[in-house]
Amino acid sequence: MRDARLSSLIILGIVFLLSLLPVLRLLLTAVAPGGEIDLSALANRLASPPVLRATLNTLDTSLFGALLALLIGAPFAVGIAMTDLPGRRTLGFLLLLPLMIAPQVMALSWLHLFGPSSTLLGAIGLAPPPGTANPLLGRNGIILLYAIQHAPIVFITLRAGLTRIPRDLVEAARSSGSTPLRVLLTIVLPMVRPYLVAATALAFVSGVGNFGIPALLGMPVNYLTLTTLIYQRIASFGPSVLPQVAALSVLIAMLALLGVTLQALALRRANHRFTAGTPARFTLGRWRLPLALLGWLAILFMLILPALALVTTALIPSFGVPLTWSTVTFSNFEEVLFRQASTSRAFRNSAVLAGSAALILALGAIPLSIGIERFSRLSQRILHGVIELPYALPGIVLAIACILLFLRPMPLIGGLYATAWIILAAYLMRFFALAMKPVTTAVGQISRDLDEAAAVSGARPMRRMLTITAPLAAPAAVAGALLVFMSAFNELTVSALLWSSGNETLGVVLFSLEEAGLGTQAAAIAVTTIIVVVLLLFVLDRLGKKLPAGVLPWR
Repeated sequence: MRDARLSSLIILGIVFLLSLLPVLRLLLTAVAPGGEIDLSALANRLASPPVLRATLNTLDTSLFGALLALLIGAPFAVGIAMTDLPGRRTLGFLLLLPLMIAPQVMALSWLHLFGPSSTLLGAIGLAPPPGTANPLLGRNGIILLYAIQHAPIVFITLRAGLTRIPRDLVEAARSSGSTPLRVLLTIVLPMVRPYLVAATALAFVSGVGNFGIPALLGMPVNYLTLTTLIYQRIASFGPSVLPQVAALSVLIAMLALLGVTLQALALRRANHRFTAGTPARFTLGRWRLPLALLGWLAILFMLILPALALVTTALIPSFGVPLTWSTVTFSNFEEVLFRQASTSRAFRNSAVLAGSAALILALGAIPLSIGIERFSRLSQRILHGVIELPYALPGIVLAIACILLFLRPMPLIGGLYATAWIILAAYLMRFFALAMKPVTTAVGQISRDLDEAAAVSGARPMRRMLTITAPLAAPAAVAGALLVFMSAFNELTVSALLWSSGNETLGVVLFSLEEAGLGTQAAAIAVTTIIVVVLLLFVLDRLGKKLPAGVLPWR
């Protein structure tokens, strides 16, 4: 009994430190910057003209980006989940790639695709004249890229609802003479409406917290969202404006939590609408090939052309040089990988920080999941909700919370601010939920009879965990570690505010190179990170058969 109580206290302490403490510290600074509650000061900070303008821009781009993401993701979800579309698994996998690629890498690829110095368009004689403004800069470009980046979220959420529609309902409607379109509009659409609401809400939340896309497409033309306004103020004035940016962070967090709450309410309602059965499926007949071609054209436009733009930009010595066999060079890759100290260091820092976070979280996820299984159902739901809180919040909000938490030296651990340790701490908080989810699912599916049989034979809890639970949950822990590494390796949102000299990460260096006009080297870094992400996705896919259902969204 004493061991169980101690184990519960340790679990509660870890969850509090990684999930609740940074949020509480942020709230305290925003509401009581001088130690006393001062809501008028908070209201004044949020009512200033720059903040109101940035809030309006954030809501505008996030809302229209989410609606456009719905228009892109919904047809893919219907085509892949409910039809016999040829190559649908490959299409679904490719559609998810924008979600796995860092926002700043996607923004960079589109900038290089449509800019006047576009190497790809220049090679075929379609580049805009020199001096032409890049059409991606500003509001419309941000909305378009939000839509492409967040269409996979719509796809995943909506596909989950479509696969739960019983085949009997669709077959009954079809046998009564309804056309497939009428069945979609009168049967399928009303049944998945909660999933549509949830998908749109999630896409909206992702837009509210996005930093990489508005940083590259909005800041050059002074079109600021809340995340880029925070970055600009911290970069200009340093920690002296922390109470101001804490108030902005709370505003972003409230918008994000509003969207998450709407998504949760919509899905809760969906769970009571119908019971799952054999998934419904439509036969496309003579439309199979034309619709498949349409899907591949969309993938070509959204994914392949921007990636080609990055690759061709990385293969020329400098901007303006046309791409020919005589100008192709790998010097940009050599420069960023081996010659330039800051970029080589960034690759090393990102690999070490992302790898450390992945290893620590993977090792801790199994005993934590086992411990949480012993709590009551209600307590489990509360604990998992708290664990997911830092992941639901925008990364820049968590970064501000970490600055507030570690700005002054803390007992036992000392000062972490302006060191690599603060980035590692932020990664552990940010990706805690990502590592826990597959392991929690796997541990929940392990029969308790195994553990009880070992306990009856005298095995102590540690031995039971090492010999029974850990080997069965290991594939899920590895998958969680790969997801954490892939997310942390080239992220920018958290490290943009936490990096210091000597502790640069890949996202920061890529952003800095592009701002300094060294776009060819930034493209080389972006291409390298894409290769790493695709290789990790391939490894994850190979692990897919050993993982619980739902861990990998494309399977």
